[in-house]
Amino acid sequence: MSGKVYLVGAGPGKSDLITVRGVNILREGDVVIYDYLVDRQILDETKDGAELICCETIGKKRYSDGFLTHSEKIIQLIIKKAKEGKKVVRLKNGDPGIFGRTSQELEALAKENIEFEIVPGVSAANAASAFSGIPLTDRRFASSCILVTGHEDPTKKDRLLDWRGLAKEGTIALYMAVENLPGIIRNLIRSGRSPLTPVAVIQEVSLVTQRIVRGTLKNIARRVKEAAIKPPAIIIIGEVVKLEKKFNWLRKNKKILFTGLSPERFFLKGNYFHIPLIKIEPLKHYEEFDDYLRRIREFDWIVFSSRYGVEYFFRRLNYLGYDSRLLKDIKIAAVGNSTKKRLLDFGVRADLAPEKESSAGLLEKFKKMDIKAKKIFLPHSDISDKGLQSGLESLGAMVASSVAYRNVMPRNLPDLDLTFFDEIMFTSPSTVRNFRERYGSVPRGTRIRCIGEVTLREARRCKLSG
Repeated sequence: MSGKVYLVGAGPGKSDLITVRGVNILREGDVVIYDYLVDRQILDETKDGAELICCETIGKKRYSDGFLTHSEKIIQLIIKKAKEGKKVVRLKNGDPGIFGRTSQELEALAKENIEFEIVPGVSAANAASAFSGIPLTDRRFASSCILVTGHEDPTKKDRLLDWRGLAKEGTIALYMAVENLPGIIRNLIRSGRSPLTPVAVIQEVSLVTQRIVRGTLKNIARRVKEAAIKPPAIIIIGEVVKLEKKFNWLRKNKKILFTGLSPERFFLKGNYFHIPLIKIEPLKHYEEFDDYLRRIREFDWIVFSSRYGVEYFFRRLNYLGYDSRLLKDIKIAAVGNSTKKRLLDFGVRADLAPEKESSAGLLEKFKKMDIKAKKIFLPHSDISDKGLQSGLESLGAMVASSVAYRNVMPRNLPDLDLTFFDEIMFTSPSTVRNFRERYGSVPRGTRIRCIGEVTLREARRCKLSG
């Protein structure tokens, strides 16, 4: 019996621009066949064991020249996986119905009598409008907007683009047009569009690497070349482009690079760009850690120094066939609020947590208690600071510590123009070290903010902060 195929729009780039429905479907997929432009962070939502296949491994990478891709191979793979009874997610960049070559895939699925559904996504044009402050329509300047491909299928006998008609439209949003921009401009001007018509080119829409070049039909090709703008990009043509200067919130607001793993918070001053410089991974072997868990009732206290320590502690506890009932009569300490909240997810309320969320704050709390000869278990990362353990031992406690997870540097961190940011926020010493290794120094004039004294000391040691 064939499985079902969902064609899901992943949005234009930024991982959280996928719809809630799209994420829920993604979490159930057995096989995810995704466009290479899809942000890899979206794939974190897939279930354990899901088969993830990038279209780049099937056909040629493409931006504007969409007709060189081996789309037939992609289609055959979708059909093959569906006929194996798999739950297939075809994750497409932007919206499936806009220049996504979706109809070819749908025709093949219909021919094979394979059930499918289409899930809309935020289109690149919508996102380019939102992330540049350029409304695609405006009652003063444009009552219409037309989406146009900048690269028609070269195998067609008759071209479908009516440049004379296009030149009369309000706003034009061009897809896949950077490489053909000079020719498109000539066609529009010859067809009657004013050479002084405003134009904006938005590269890598919605991503931290987004760039905008503005001009007119007369000079935009030269400016794009001078700025070395590359695909993928959306080109907006029309009087509405004038509004970018007034409404571009991304340019006007303070821009902060956030290097930690905490989920994005909203209604804060400024725009936060989350580029985690650390990644949490499980250990390859848990023999030592599991042995401590089997003997956990020998301990008086468990001290959690991070929410990941909580997560992997209970993950392994469950793997061994236990749950939180095993912790009866054991006192629990948490280093801060996020750790306390993660404990509550497992039905455990912390007995001790400091107002000052740090190892130093936790030690201050313990100093007011008698923990001499108390047995304390301390799960931690493979690169954790030893200060908490030594501090507890100095108070007379007998501390057994064990690595619960790995803290590693993410692969494929993006190239960044650091001058884009007004501030860089470091959340831990490892984010500082990884920043130093990947990006080197902080540009002059960019403010550094560190969470905690230990992080600040590491930033100073790495000469990232004065």
